Amino acid sequence: MTPGLSFVSVSAIAAALILLSCRTTPQPEAQSAAPAEQSPHASPGAYLGFDRNIFPGKDALPLLRKTFAFSSYWLSPPPGETMNTWLGQRDALRSQGFGFLLLYRGRESSEVKTYAPAVEKGTADARNAASAAKSEGFPAQSIIFLDIEEGGRLPETYHVYLRAWNAELWRLGFLPGLYCSGIPVKEGPKVTITTADDIRAHAPSRELAFALFIFNDVCPPSPGCVFPQSPPSPAVGGISDVAVWQYAQSPRVKDRTAHCPPGYHTDGNCYAPGDAAHAWFLDVNSATSADPSSGR
Repeated sequence: MTPGLSFVSVSAIAAALILLSCRTTPQPEAQSAAPAEQSPHASPGAYLGFDRNIFPGKDALPLLRKTFAFSSYWLSPPPGETMNTWLGQRDALRSQGFGFLLLYRGRESSEVKTYAPAVEKGTADARNAASAAKSEGFPAQSIIFLDIEEGGRLPETYHVYLRAWNAELWRLGFLPGLYCSGIPVKEGPKVTITTADDIRAHAPSRELAFALFIFNDVCPPSPGCVFPQSPPSPAVGGISDVAVWQYAQSPRVKDRTAHCPPGYHTDGNCYAPGDAAHAWFLDVNSATSADPSSGR
């Protein structure tokens, strides 16, 4: 146990996740009307969602709702942005029947090089995320996913930052989640690592647990830019026991998606069915719940 941090046991989050699982059965408004396309790894308990940095606008929501059960919702400016266009849009999304995937931008490793700043910034980010969630009307026990953009093995002090984030969110009445890479990275001739596995290896079972949202757009296991009525299970992404799998990103990364089936537009982006004007490029996710953050 790291000095200066208090942790909640795995049994506590297990009980919370059991409660969450009881609330994940979608209401009639949350049923997706996606095209009748089947995935070879279809799961009866999987749901499609989208995420993007910029709010698509209220006029886009009815069209997007025809395909997606849930939407991302940033509680901070997304990576590379100075503004957050999602704030104030919860009611508009909720009225259309969307579930929520709450996101908060994580720090770069260069910002948490030593122990004290790692603890301070992890705690501060959790407080800011919880405050934003409350202001936006999200209920206690909602899961907030910290966006980690760096891949491969993380520095030791970054894990200190993550534990501080997890512990403070629990203290404030929210559940911690982490968004990270599930793509294997070679560290040697016979050694590979994923960020997800690295994070789990630094969180002993006696310490605080968290939900995972991974990205892996490599084909396979990714099906590419497709929108199946029966989406693949998040576990197909290569990491077991994850809540959400981001299997397509916009713009596509060519060396990772070279073997993907047709689906990406010629501009490299992924667009929802019905978006004939290609107005809203987006990332595509599969989740075990129609409301992954329990934000409705």
